Amino acid sequence: MTPIHRIVVATDFSTPAGRAVRRAALIAKACHAELHLLHVVHPLALYPGPDIRPAEATRNDEAAAKGARIRLEELAATLQTHFGIEAHASTRIGRAHGEIADYARTVEAGLVVAGARGENTLLDLLLGSTAARVLRTAACPVLIVKLQTQPAPYRDALVALDFSPGFAAMPALCRAAAPDARIELLHVYDTTIDERMRQAGLDAAFAEDYRRRALAEAETRLQAAQPEGACTRHVTAGYPAAAIVERAASQRAELIALGRSGKSGMQEFLLGSVAKDVVNAADCDVLVLPPAAETAKP
Repeated sequence: MTPIHRIVVATDFSTPAGRAVRRAALIAKACHAELHLLHVVHPLALYPGPDIRPAEATRNDEAAAKGARIRLEELAATLQTHFGIEAHASTRIGRAHGEIADYARTVEAGLVVAGARGENTLLDLLLGSTAARVLRTAACPVLIVKLQTQPAPYRDALVALDFSPGFAAMPALCRAAAPDARIELLHVYDTTIDERMRQAGLDAAFAEDYRRRALAEAETRLQAAQPEGACTRHVTAGYPAAAIVERAASQRAELIALGRSGKSGMQEFLLGSVAKDVVNAADCDVLVLPPAAETAKP
């Protein structure tokens, strides 16, 4: 995994966003990375309600962006002093998820950090949270901050590996975000494979042998994927998202790292994805690596 040189953290100045900012600052300090604070003003014209004259809406949006810029610059100065990092402040006007993803590409960010929920609860319910939508559009890894405690360096982390293309980058990415954490590498054998073989009428002995060999191969590949620094390994069977969340809870992990599928937005909406289900169900922070072909420069 290439070192992280630039981190973008999105903030709407809410309490969850404040935790995301602190988490991003901690990682920036550990990685010696630049921190980019970004606030996106949701255009007045996009809110439901009576029509507003374009000129009036533009003035309102620009005034909101100016006020946000002042707050961001003050926050950037505080973070620079407290964490000893280089921090920048930027504002944009538009749809939050699109602007965040575009800004991250513009500065060639190696990581985007966002709170799981912000201040626009109604819009989140109608459209899906900004964080969830950033997950689908960002070309670099995205850290969703869900822990509701004051951020501190991670102590325990879980890396879920499914051996899809690009999986080898996951342990090193997790180590960059959690340099002092105890890390466990996890592979979940998907038991829906057993059901599909049964429905296909395959011999039970064949299915059992396939499962045994798959579990043994997973253990070998986990050992090969182990990064520098001590890691433990665990192989289990079950429904991947549920098994990952359960294992993280049992290990008291504060961070789960995993990859995102390459499904289209509509495919993911209709069929779901392990990453999306883990983000929704986990109580801890979740670090998601995009499909290998989408990964941006740091």
